[in-house]
Amino acid sequence: MEQAPQLATERLLLRPFRRTDGVRVEQLAGVREVADTTLTIPHPYPTGGGAQWIATHADAWERRENLALAICTATPSSELVGAINLRLSLAHRHGEIGYWIAVASWGHGFATEAARAVVGYGFAELGLHRVEGRHFTRNPASGRVLQKLGMRLEGVHRDAYYRWDAFEDVAVYAVLASEWRGGSSTTL
Repeated sequence: MEQAPQLATERLLLRPFRRTDGVRVEQLAGVREVADTTLTIPHPYPTGGGAQWIATHADAWERRENLALAICTATPSSELVGAINLRLSLAHRHGEIGYWIAVASWGHGFATEAARAVVGYGFAELGLHRVEGRHFTRNPASGRVLQKLGMRLEGVHRDAYYRWDAFEDVAVYAVLASEWRGGSSTTL
């Protein structure tokens, strides 16, 4: 089984999750502020749920359906600060990016830096033609991440999802390979 790639940026290491990351995922992603900005992260995060989620990654990558990576600081402590994934439809040369960042690491540009590396990998190594991203319209910070990647707003899907007893409007952004001007990252 081929392991998912590791990507390095100036400040981050994007690596496959380890089973031992499960408890930390539950602690970071399960806080209300993070879970509230996503479609599927539970709150509270169930005990053992992080390890169960991580256990799905290798098979999903083997089938080339999803690339999920831990976002870690490129420091000796290699602190886990979030997650990023690229859901793939290789038949259509299409990917959809998603990410979350721990509350203590908000505002440091980690989501943008990680997303730039993953989108670049999708175009350069996976031969994607299009990468899109979505965010709840009430979370404009996520929209700024997508804009910094050079993605264009393609529209807003009104009341597209039902989350926590409310309908959510979702903004959809995308960038094509011919428009991509991403920064540098290194595949390790």
